[in-house]
Amino acid sequence: MKTYGIIGNPLGHSFSKQYFTDKFLKEEIDAQFLNFEIPSIDKVLDVVKDNPTLMGLCVTIPYKQEVMAYLDEIDPLAKEIGAVNSIQIRRENGKTYLKGYNTDIYGFGESLADFIKGRKLSALMLGTGGASKAVATALKNQNIEFITVSRTKSERTISYEDLSEDIISSHQLIINCTPLGTFPKVDACPDIAYSNVSEGHFLYDLVYNPSTTLFMSKGLEQGAKAHNGLRMLHLQAEKSWDIWNQ
Repeated sequence: MKTYGIIGNPLGHSFSKQYFTDKFLKEEIDAQFLNFEIPSIDKVLDVVKDNPTLMGLCVTIPYKQEVMAYLDEIDPLAKEIGAVNSIQIRRENGKTYLKGYNTDIYGFGESLADFIKGRKLSALMLGTGGASKAVATALKNQNIEFITVSRTKSERTISYEDLSEDIISSHQLIINCTPLGTFPKVDACPDIAYSNVSEGHFLYDLVYNPSTTLFMSKGLEQGAKAHNGLRMLHLQAEKSWDIWNQ
């Protein structure tokens, strides 16, 4: 039986185990999916060594960047983004070969295209964490101009305090790349003036639990359209599956 899994810490929030377990049952695939909650990234090689049937790994918080130092090869797109969320494991002639990919960009890009349906929008990207790197690349690929918003102003970002009514009204795609609002802290959301959001806005939250976050609710109250991150996760998971089995 082939084994697949996910590394991260903590993993209580992860949807991957249930998703792949359901997939294996539905499609009658003889495989198992395991959670590997490791205390530090250097344990990833032990996970691979101790599980000889392991063929692929998902990578989640906080290891998407740190894991890159432990890989034999990194796909050029993942290298450009600076984050890996999927590892293909090959075992040949007694040797183990690890190659890193980023499927977040595919998952986000495809789900965003379905959400905005070709509309020409400018975007505000809230947050500068690991997920924002894939989001930024996907936005560039779709020729969507964007401004990055962070808690602290820098050469490449503006701060939340800089978000004027004009900026919000002229950037009708707002993407939450922060973990704010994730279960169980469902009463949190990015600190923006939601009163400046209109019916012409599209709010995309990478958070998927709960299915309607406070960020989304505040947008919906203003008549905006809202979308959570679950579709992105499904798409990136299937892309990882393709990579693991190519």
